Formats: sequence, C-alpha cells, structure tokens
Amino acid sequence: METMKAIACTKYGPPDVLRLVEYARPVPREDEVLIKIYATSVTNSDIFIRGSQIPLRFRVPMRLMLGITRPRHDIIGEVLSGEVVKVGAKIRRFKAGDQVFGLTGFSLGAYADYKCMKEDDSKQGCIALKPDNISHEEATSAAYGGLLALQYLDKAGVKPNHKVLVYGASGTSGTIAVQYAKHLGADVTGVCSARNAGFVTALGADRVLDYTDEESLSQVERYDVVLDAVGKRRTSALKEACRRALADGGTFVSIDDGSLELSSQRLEKVRGLVEARRITPINDRCYPFDQIVAAHRYVELGHKRGNVAVTVNTTA
Repeated sequence: METMKAIACTKYGPPDVLRLVEYARPVPREDEVLIKIYATSVTNSDIFIRGSQIPLRFRVPMRLMLGITRPRHDIIGEVLSGEVVKVGAKIRRFKAGDQVFGLTGFSLGAYADYKCMKEDDSKQGCIALKPDNISHEEATSAAYGGLLALQYLDKAGVKPNHKVLVYGASGTSGTIAVQYAKHLGADVTGVCSARNAGFVTALGADRVLDYTDEESLSQVERYDVVLDAVGKRRTSALKEACRRALADGGTFVSIDDGSLELSSQRLEKVRGLVEARRITPINDRCYPFDQIVAAHRYVELGHKRGNVAVTVNTTA
C-alpha cells in the first residue's frame, strides 16, 4: 500500500490539535483525477472548522454538518494547487501532467500530498487549469480569493464609474476584489487598518479608509456597491456607516451571503485575469507543510495581508 503525508485534525481545538501523519494514498475512481498537491492555504474557513468556534444559536446545525464531536473528515483544508498525476477512464477535461488549482468543497482533504477530485463541479469541489504565470502557492490565493471576490462583485453588478467600497481590502478576497473592481472600471475605496493603507493603495484603490479611526466616518461617501470581504461576525461603526451610505439602487453584499459557489468556469475566468495581469494574487506568508500549526496561529491573529500559503511538496 502506497502512503502519503497529511495533516490530521481528529478533534476540535487550538492549532496544536493538528498532527503530521501518514495515510494511505488515495486511488482515483473512473470519474476522478488524482492530484499531487504542491500547495494549499490556511483560510478562515479552515480555522473555523478546526476550532469549531460556533455561536451557540448555530452550534447544532453546524456540528451536524461538520461533525458532532470531532471533524467529519480527519484531513481538512479546502484549497489546493498541484499536478494531475493519474486520471480515471471517464475523465475528459484533464490529462496527466496538467497543472490545476481549485477548492475541495465539503470533501476537504487539501492538507495532504494527494487528493482525488471529480472533474465536474459539485459541493465536493471544483478544479481548473492553473494560471501559468504564477506559482502554486500564489495559485491558492487566486483560487480562494478569486472565487469569493468575483462571485460577489459580479452578483452586485459592478459597472464602469460605479463607486465601490471594499471593506476588508487587505484580506485574501479583499485584495482581489480591489483589483477586480478596478479592472471593471470602478472608482474603488478600500477599508483596512492604517498599517495596510499603502499596501491597499498599491493594489489600485483610489482612496483608503481606516476602520480604527473615527475620523473615517466623516469621509464616507455614497456607494453603488459595498462589499463586506471580512464577513458578518466582524463589525465596526465604519462598516455600519458604509452599509447606510448606499446610493439609490445601491447594493450591499457580504461574503457570508450564502455559500461559496464552486465553479470551474469562474476559476477559468480568474485564470484569464491572472494571465492577463489584471489581478495579482497576494501571499502574506508561505509556510512549509510541517509548520502548518504556526500558519494556523498566524492566521488566527487576524492581521494577515492577503493569503497565507503552505508548501506541501516542492516542484521538480
């Protein structure tokens, strides 16, 4: 039996519950591809699943979905970038040697050397060819942040000359949302901490508001679109002011408004934007696989710029 290394999460708790172990290497079915994972990332969803820090009113339904007393899947992780090394007999979209990126959906399992994925989109994940001008580590940022940013900005119907505000402009989805909104011709205001103001301006934001500074409240304008890129659990006086500052017919959208759509078609759109250099995925830090506990601790602090990637295997 061939084995692989993986990060096991066999109980809920702090980052230290994660353990580097050996598992049996998966074998693809006829409708699956086997992907050798070169990079994954630590997302806020991973932190949520590992820590199970669920508000009391949501605890029962969320535990039914994630696992009652422990995570339903020993191997968590939802973002991957890697290489197809084997394909099942019914596979048509991919071949061995293809470089791919994507999300694993409810199946999780990206914290491992290998992962079997279906080529068709479902709640179990989606994959597409990786942009050829970025690394696998950068591709994890493009996959997760790109899917979120494009889903909600497209839903809001951003048009040229729209005034768009991105709350949480320095995060994984926020950094791509700023760039994508500029690509669409919008006038973009980014909201972040003062520490990240220059960083967000360099991404293309026309102006930046500091959510920790009360003076920012007086600088709020009227916006056609407000994107909450940090989620509804994080609130501030400035976020509420921005929500109330919508222009007539304006739209407020949050990344917590419904489930992330696992769409290979949207991944392909992200790939095109990256290859055309319309958006650049941003990684704050990149950790080796055996330091994933440290990566979780860092993301849990809530101060990252862009994505935090993890190198699982090095390319030849």
